[in-house]
Amino acid sequence: MEAAKQKITTFLMFTGQAEEAMNFYTSVFDSSAIHTIHRFGPDAATAEGSVMHATFSLKDQTFMCIDSIVSHDFTFTPSISLYVECDSAEEVEHLFAKLSEGGTVLMPLSPTPVSEKFGWLSDRFGVSWQLNLPKK
Repeated sequence: MEAAKQKITTFLMFTGQAEEAMNFYTSVFDSSAIHTIHRFGPDAATAEGSVMHATFSLKDQTFMCIDSIVSHDFTFTPSISLYVECDSAEEVEHLFAKLSEGGTVLMPLSPTPVSEKFGWLSDRFGVSWQLNLPKK
């Protein structure tokens, strides 16, 4: 039986940090890889070699990203987060420690009524993450 195709993909727009972010994320998560990178050429309206479009996966979930060619007054916000269901205390602690390096802890890793451990942070790229270890 063929696996179902993912129908909704998270798309992240960076300003010159797409490749650095992909490399960082795939180094932190298991079952992760960078799949494609298309780069801007010398005639682009942005830095040559920056990411025109890329795909990568974290824990077998596919993401897309780009480096914006437009300067804009917005960035990522915690009003939308990447929610990660973890399989062990070691995993949630590792991810929280790595993703929070250079970022901002919005809610420290701690027990909640529905979680053994839950934490919320914005990483050094401004992407918001909610990390959860559910109660068994």
